[in-house]
Amino acid sequence: MTGPELGFLVLGLLVGGAAGALFATLRRGRPRSARGVKVTVAPDAIPRRRSVTLADSALSSGTPPARGAPPARGGPADQVATPADDGPDTPGPRTSVLRPPVPTRAVAGGADAPAGGARMVPVPMGEGVDPLLDVLRGPGIRARTAVLDRAGEPPTGGVPDAGQGGAGGAAPADAPSGPCAELRSVADERCEVAVRARLEGERAQDTLRAAQRSYDEHLSGAEAAARAADPRSVRSAKDAAQQAFRAARGRAADREAVDAAARDWLIEINRINHEARTAAAEATHRQDAARALAGSLDRLTVEADAARIAAEAADEACLAARQAAADCDEAEQPVAAGASMPAMPSGAPGMPWLDEGSVRDDVTTSALQAGSAPTIFRLLQGDRDRMLDVVARLAGDDPDQRRQWQLAMSDLVDAILATAIEGAALEFPEDHPFWGPFTMAQSRDIVAALASLGYRFDGLGGWQDGRVPSQRDLSLALGYAGLDPMRMRQWPDETEMAVLFGSVRVAAPEYLAAAAGDLTLGELVTMLGPRADRLTDVWNAWGRIRPLLLEES
Repeated sequence: MTGPELGFLVLGLLVGGAAGALFATLRRGRPRSARGVKVTVAPDAIPRRRSVTLADSALSSGTPPARGAPPARGGPADQVATPADDGPDTPGPRTSVLRPPVPTRAVAGGADAPAGGARMVPVPMGEGVDPLLDVLRGPGIRARTAVLDRAGEPPTGGVPDAGQGGAGGAAPADAPSGPCAELRSVADERCEVAVRARLEGERAQDTLRAAQRSYDEHLSGAEAAARAADPRSVRSAKDAAQQAFRAARGRAADREAVDAAARDWLIEINRINHEARTAAAEATHRQDAARALAGSLDRLTVEADAARIAAEAADEACLAARQAAADCDEAEQPVAAGASMPAMPSGAPGMPWLDEGSVRDDVTTSALQAGSAPTIFRLLQGDRDRMLDVVARLAGDDPDQRRQWQLAMSDLVDAILATAIEGAALEFPEDHPFWGPFTMAQSRDIVAALASLGYRFDGLGGWQDGRVPSQRDLSLALGYAGLDPMRMRQWPDETEMAVLFGSVRVAAPEYLAAAAGDLTLGELVTMLGPRADRLTDVWNAWGRIRPLLLEES
């Protein structure tokens, strides 16, 4: 930088600084204009509101009420009723509401009435007591429980209604009666709770399964979308599209064919990109949904376990209550109080057919061959006369009751037979070409293996649902039973396979004697499993039924 340039720069700085200082001085010396609103508040400019309600406004009068003035007319503190508002027909206390004056007109008799013929009626105010609530709390609406503590005493804890003749009315027709009435009432209540608990457990299990299925679907969908959005898959698809374009361009004979190939290539690339973006968004959405469900799966699992445990506890309580009621009913029966099932031999503990050769030598078979056996054995063998006798002793002469008990006892027999068939409690002929070479235990293992393959005995000499196994299925069953299929010299053909169970007998009495030897309610319910749920009428009267089934005939 030269000397003249440096001098010019210094001069400019001096002139600019002087000009700025002068402008700041002039700006600071200029007076500012003050803007504002002046407000003057005089005493009592706004009316004061003391002891004033909507019934008497001080704002409308323009003058505040004097200190110590009486309460506003018609307000909550007003205890003096005026003749203008209160009359002999006024229904209870009320609060007057400020209203504009109503023009009046002369009517007959010299009295004035509001214009238009309408008469103002005061609105009554309640005393804080709800009459409907009083009725609901009264003894006439309360739930009644008719429980007999002892025979012959009137029901306690309830109030008879008008339909039963007032205080001298009788108990309801369906009220429990007898010395075991209280036990039956407790059993009914606990079994009702058990039914509800079981339904709640099933609902919780269904909710958990639905949530698990949804979670699995979201996970599988997220994995599929992630595979579709994988950059390697996208790159492979684009390479394939490019190879197709090169092939089409090589086959092109003119310019239009080349343009068409290029257009198809660009459309394919656009489709691949769009599908990749859509798959990436779908994968993100599925993963978020799966994470949201994962947090609730643990809670639903705990709830399902708790509902299942509660249902099992309720079922046990129901069974115990029914057993107590059955024991009480059985104690009141005059006959067959000491009857019992035939005891199993000491050498065959548990299921007799699990031990080779133990079925035909047990006490049950001996009793059947001797002609003396409990009634339940006769029923399982299809003795119709014994069934009619049991039904007649349970139902009496009532035809409706006979039909009901006939159906209930038939259901019990069918449930025991089905359970025995399911447990492979069968007896096989020794001279049969297929069953003969095998022992009883081996034959039952073969039947159990066939059932696991879906081929079951129907109890009538055929196959359930008409599903007949093939020779290959029978060979697999032998292998599952631990037997060598090569031992079979002659396999049954299709005709013989259809009648393979033709001479097989269900060993239901032996199965019942081994699984429920004392024929108690708990043993039968445990043996029948889910089939016991359809026999509620039988269990409710088991104290009367058990002695009849144990009678020897």
